Amino acid sequence: MIARTRFREALPRDAADQAEVFHHAVMEGASSHYTLAQREAWAAALPRTAEAWMARQVLYPTLIAECDGHCVGFCERDTALSCVETLYVWPSVARQGIGARLLALTLEAFRLAGVPRIGIEASLILAPSLEASGWVRESQNWVERHGQRLDRVRLHYALDT
Repeated sequence: MIARTRFREALPRDAADQAEVFHHAVMEGASSHYTLAQREAWAAALPRTAEAWMARQVLYPTLIAECDGHCVGFCERDTALSCVETLYVWPSVARQGIGARLLALTLEAFRLAGVPRIGIEASLILAPSLEASGWVRESQNWVERHGQRLDRVRLHYALDT
């Protein structure tokens, strides 16, 4: 993990960076598992604007990985459904432990809230590493975005409450 990375709750000023992290994580980071048409449809599913991501911060408590004053990764949690809504990391710092730390902090937040089990609809990129760290596969499914089918994996994780 990058030594100067800190983790905290998202602030409205992080929203523009979140939009860029999401866009680049999908367009670059997912290129080995999804076609260009699929990635374009996926990226178009959420506006690339600060306003859209500020609105999401209200809906989903969000943890941010910050490096040199910029968001380089984030994890949203849906407290009503007890699931991880999103987990994205800037491609150039992917595979350095930032996503794992965001996820661990998110799991701890759910644990502290007394949630016994959480779920996630993971991309084909994320699912193998989750399964390797104790998540249990329930099924493989897909979602349609702008006419494109995006395969994903439904997993759950039991928390020690």
